[in-house]
Amino acid sequence: MGQVLHGSATTTEAVRRAIQLREESVRALARRYSVSPTTVQKWRKRATTADARMGPKEPRSTVLTVEEEAIIVAFRRHTLLPLDDCLYGLQPTIPHLTRSSLHRCLERHGISRLPEIDGDKPKKQRFASYAIGYVHIDIAEVSTAEGKLRLFVAIDRTSKFVVVRLVESAGKMEAAQFLRDFIEAVPYRIHTVLTDNGIQFTSRQRDIYDSQHIFDRVCDEHGIEHRLTKVNHPWTNGQVERINRTIKDATVKRYHYDSHAQLRTHLHLFVDAYNHARRLKTLRGLTPTEFILNAWTKEPDRFRLDPSHLIPGPYT
Repeated sequence: MGQVLHGSATTTEAVRRAIQLREESVRALARRYSVSPTTVQKWRKRATTADARMGPKEPRSTVLTVEEEAIIVAFRRHTLLPLDDCLYGLQPTIPHLTRSSLHRCLERHGISRLPEIDGDKPKKQRFASYAIGYVHIDIAEVSTAEGKLRLFVAIDRTSKFVVVRLVESAGKMEAAQFLRDFIEAVPYRIHTVLTDNGIQFTSRQRDIYDSQHIFDRVCDEHGIEHRLTKVNHPWTNGQVERINRTIKDATVKRYHYDSHAQLRTHLHLFVDAYNHARRLKTLRGLTPTEFILNAWTKEPDRFRLDPSHLIPGPYT
């Protein structure tokens, strides 16, 4: 195997070993191996033939101060946010912070990788691009000390804008009302809704001779195309499955709630922060609200009202 030496090395390991073992004078060894007397003296003092480690003895940043590194470490350990979300959250406090310097800081402190959270993770797939107004809807189950609740979740495939609603029972009437609420919550027109084949969203095979499902009636009233996932293919609706996991990781999997009201309050705060403050890598560093405002300037015909009302004010 070849030797890996320092780029400016003038001796090999064999020469260094010979210098350490021979009893000749420093001047004689320097002439024998064509090196300086200083080099001979250096290797005679060392017990090994390996190059000494270069660089600082204690790794430190040349960009960040000790106080700034402490802020970064505390922020990461408290929030457990991904790298890009940490960057967007810390840049207002540390303006000169870059993605590379943040990554190196986390590496130095051994927290560059987030801990794995128990539970099945759906396989990642690339979603096809659609115009704003393509909505994924799903139902999840959450619990507090008072019992179980059903959580309706809707996310726009393009803008990533999220709307949620907690209900005690999730039937077709609640699903239809949730769709109406989502239509009112967003300033643009919804053109497509994707759901699974649950009875909240579509009729069962044995009920095909009954009247039209109320969820489909709401879609027809607003000119929305209702699409269904393939049976036993939940990953088709993976966009909303992923936001379900994000919401649960930030709420019921991390905190205990004594009442449904506590969960509702925290959920409302989390969704507001997600829509208005969380910068997303898939949106090139924009928040969902900022993306909607940009879309309004490019495609105003898709909007039914000015989206600037989404921006939270001092009294909201």
